[in-house]
Amino acid sequence: MQVIIYSTLFKEKDKEYIQELFDELIKLEVSFYVYKPYYEQLVDKISMGTDVKLIEKFEDLTAQKFDFVITLGGDGTILSVVNFVKNSGIPVFGINLGRLGFLANIEKVNIKLALNALNNRQINIEERGMLYLESNLPMFDGNMIALNDFTVLKRDTSSMITILTYLNGAYLNSYWADGLIVSTPTGSTGYSLSCGGPIIFPNSDNFVITPVAPHNLNVRPVIIPDSSVLSFEIIGRAENFLCTLDSRFETITQHHQLAIRKNNYKIKLVQLHGVNFLNVLRGKLAWGNDLRN
Repeated sequence: MQVIIYSTLFKEKDKEYIQELFDELIKLEVSFYVYKPYYEQLVDKISMGTDVKLIEKFEDLTAQKFDFVITLGGDGTILSVVNFVKNSGIPVFGINLGRLGFLANIEKVNIKLALNALNNRQINIEERGMLYLESNLPMFDGNMIALNDFTVLKRDTSSMITILTYLNGAYLNSYWADGLIVSTPTGSTGYSLSCGGPIIFPNSDNFVITPVAPHNLNVRPVIIPDSSVLSFEIIGRAENFLCTLDSRFETITQHHQLAIRKNNYKIKLVQLHGVNFLNVLRGKLAWGNDLRN
């Protein structure tokens, strides 16, 4: 088995768990590469054995076969790795060193158990749909995909903005709001949920349109097929607005013409046997627990 170890930030509080990961990989005789920017943070703090191999960019993934990418962090780390693995088809195995962890749901106290299950292929692999942003002007260095969501938000003033929204070219609505979220099923438990959007199961072929603090109280989240194409015109008193793809953001203007469609490939996420969306949902949201007392 050959894996890549990926993360974006080393935190001292996680040192013992990261060391346990490398110790177990060496014990299992797993061949591993380390994402170079992360290695540079670890090199004086973690023992990784001799002759550590490094990997830095997407093009390096095509040089040889990798079985998995192991991420260390939270859901934000998985959102970041999506733009690293792209359409390589390498499954992502998320170890949660963060907080809630809907995507990175392998808890750090279970690292040894999880790596043994991975090595013995006692796993399930889920495919998650993504969205793709089209723009008439260059954005996000050409990395136009998102696993969770796309948003347009007000930026420079407290005044709301108007987002004219079209579904397959037909006028849908004018959203007078602080912003608008277009979420995948995976992202339905993120920003969209906090703005009143519904929870959607990952294998649903849908997008969710969720307004952020809408001025009209009769405006509600809308679920649409992910075969649809959404396009937008943005109007406001300010010259600039904020556009995000997952955790990345850029400033845009009224001159940007934006559209959202389904991405033409999916990302693969690894789940241990016995772990599924229902388990994670109940555990993270404390459903079924009587918390009244």
